[in-house]
Amino acid sequence: MAKEVETAEQGGEFSAKDYHDPPPAPLIDAEELTQWSFYRAVIAEFIATLLFLYVTVLTVIGYKVQTDPVKNTIDPDCGGVGILGIAWAFGGMIFILVYCTAGISGGHINPAVTFGLFLARKVSLIRAIMYMVAQCLGAICGCGLVKAFQKTHYNNYGGGANELQGGYNKGTGLGAEIIGTFVLVYTVFSATDPKRNARDSHVPVLAPLPIGFAVFMVHLATIPITGTGINPARSFGAAVIYNKEKAWDDQWIFWFGPFIGAAIAAFYHQYILRAAAIKALGSFRSNA
Repeated sequence: MAKEVETAEQGGEFSAKDYHDPPPAPLIDAEELTQWSFYRAVIAEFIATLLFLYVTVLTVIGYKVQTDPVKNTIDPDCGGVGILGIAWAFGGMIFILVYCTAGISGGHINPAVTFGLFLARKVSLIRAIMYMVAQCLGAICGCGLVKAFQKTHYNNYGGGANELQGGYNKGTGLGAEIIGTFVLVYTVFSATDPKRNARDSHVPVLAPLPIGFAVFMVHLATIPITGTGINPARSFGAAVIYNKEKAWDDQWIFWFGPFIGAAIAAFYHQYILRAAAIKALGSFRSNA
């Protein structure tokens, strides 16, 4: 069992940590624009989000086709993949794609995750903006591929667009998106925490698993309310390609909700759990 090395005192002073926090990312790092690794990471985010939307939107549309009582293409007792299968598609793809891209771009695949990591000073402003642009473009292209291959089904069965479901008001939808994104981004911070990685050597390998499972669980809870956004790029890409009034009317929910949830998660992890504010105050006093 790993020891709490940094909490042990020797001679009135704390002993050396068994882990090292990476230095905060600069707010603006123009040097990144001269590095191929930066553009490689942006491309990785684009492709990962494209694949994510392609597979998941196809799953949603396939389920709606299978359960259409007019077509009745399957045994009615089966009901297609169901909400459980859709949730597995979203969570499973995140698990796969985070595993594939974590070493290249960090495996964000979500502007809300990028925003939360930016607030925690894990990425620079330039990288955050470029990631978000790449993610939105990847989402548009992923949905575009679905429509290109299955145009009739895409148009007839909602295009996988997020919409507030009947019986729920906008406040409920916004709350669902805030809490759902909080769960996801909090899991991202916890799974990638350098303090945990130093003590549990298996954690870096398993980090994509809890992230994907968080996406799965949130989808189970919020599909009946909003169709589950928790990813502005996913909602935006589907709305652009589907391009129906209802999808655009509710679009603000799928931006404000995830960004608010991500900000709360970043604050909670950095300033409550990791006590960044207290550490900064102690450093200030020691230098005074």
